[in-house]
Amino acid sequence: MKKVFLLLFILTGLAGFSQKKTDKKDLNIVAKSPEIAVLSAIKKDTVHTDSLEALERKIAVIDYTIASDIDKKWLASWKGTFSMDTTDLLVDVDSLTTVVIDELPTDLLKKRLKELDAKTPFNVGYNQSLEKVIKYYLKNRKKTLANLMGRAEYYFPMFEEHLDKYNIPLEIKYLAIVESALKPTIKSRVGAAGLWQFMYGTGKMYDLDVSSYVDERYDPIKSTEAACKYLSHLYKTFGDWDLALAAYNSGPGNVTKAIRRSGGQTNYWNLRPYLPRETADYVPAFYATYYIFEYAKEHNLSATNALPDSFQTDTVSLKRQLTFDQINRIMKTDDQLMTFLNPQYKLKIIPYDAKENNTLRLPKFMLGTFVSNEELIYAYAEADDAKRVKPLPANTVASSDPMQSKTMRYKVRKGDNLGKIANKYGVTVANLKKWNKLKGSTVHVGQSLTIHKKGSSLSNTEPATKNTVASKSESNNGKDFSTYTVKSGDTLWLISQKYPNVTVSQIKQWNNFKSDKLTPGTKLKIY
Repeated sequence: MKKVFLLLFILTGLAGFSQKKTDKKDLNIVAKSPEIAVLSAIKKDTVHTDSLEALERKIAVIDYTIASDIDKKWLASWKGTFSMDTTDLLVDVDSLTTVVIDELPTDLLKKRLKELDAKTPFNVGYNQSLEKVIKYYLKNRKKTLANLMGRAEYYFPMFEEHLDKYNIPLEIKYLAIVESALKPTIKSRVGAAGLWQFMYGTGKMYDLDVSSYVDERYDPIKSTEAACKYLSHLYKTFGDWDLALAAYNSGPGNVTKAIRRSGGQTNYWNLRPYLPRETADYVPAFYATYYIFEYAKEHNLSATNALPDSFQTDTVSLKRQLTFDQINRIMKTDDQLMTFLNPQYKLKIIPYDAKENNTLRLPKFMLGTFVSNEELIYAYAEADDAKRVKPLPANTVASSDPMQSKTMRYKVRKGDNLGKIANKYGVTVANLKKWNKLKGSTVHVGQSLTIHKKGSSLSNTEPATKNTVASKSESNNGKDFSTYTVKSGDTLWLISQKYPNVTVSQIKQWNNFKSDKLTPGTKLKIY
């Protein structure tokens, strides 16, 4: 009976994408569930003395059967939505020719645009350029627009809440589609980043922090708040929402230049010939998107790849640093889900800073497990961190002075790169990559590297051979396994959910995977 009540509670709970921090009191009903009560019962005085392996065994008792009905509904419809790609909506308006759309004769389009114009502060009156873009989209971009409608169901409620707070027209939500195709981790060729495409300098002006670990331009909530502040400022400057849009794209200076060159015109369509090419195509793309979303039903357009209503998320403030990898192992998630929900963490590390109050966003049904077991989770992370930076055995180190040791560990610091580290210790970049099995030349702050200084018996060793790797993967000989064929839209996490007691890390180990990327048709061993 309790489980039925809990399931109804979650399904009918707070809708959508809430930015309010979860309160422990709100999660009592989840924390008391019998499946996870064993974790809460672990004595505090034993948590900090457990080994990493012991903590892993304790965490393994987390059971998500209480949310299995929800899982089936939203996981089944996920289908790789989080990694969905979209096509750039900006087109060269002046090069387009008007195409014939039987369902949309010009007179009908004029009537609908007049209806939109009557209920919005934007100038959505008919003109031939706008007709070309709308009909081009309907003929060539229907699939893209349907995918965007699916994403919009997740992001638009959050946008509307912030736009309303700043008394900004709700239609501005369509601007994020033109800016980023609703991809939170996108970065333009000139360095603009995130859903609202902030440049570094503009982002800093509106309190978006950028550091080695965090880029808040990618944070959906914080970047939306910044976009509202910036758009409000632009509207106060120009007194016109069309010009505010143009200034958002090209900067206020280019708009004022266009006003001067046009002889003092302040109507966007009159200014358009004097604006930069991208801006000249930008506002028509916004209007066309607005029209098609508003009249989607009339054009037989509906959302695809939409997250179901039961996919709700919320945030929790952290009390120590956690990595995506640690969260994945504890919560049975994967990098794809974590990046979608927490795109602002550049290195897949959530740093702890009491002043910054960095938060972790998770599917709502997981937060009860997390909050009611925070101490155990932090103890696990502490043990895992200690294991990652553990010194080498004494017999491999010549002295306690790192510069005199023949074999040592080096923790990557801010500003480091492989060349700098190699020069410091008199080794080659190629050897650093070989000793640490690095495929590329990128290293991350906090990463631990093994260095064999000159004179070490290991300084000339070759990397593990294919036979060595093969023998490692054969350690499961004698155990039965099934073969799973990867399908389009699959992720390691989705696959792990299909098998009892199977985790993402196990699948990667069994199949010698170093990343989370999957190719349809790949055969996976599942033990």
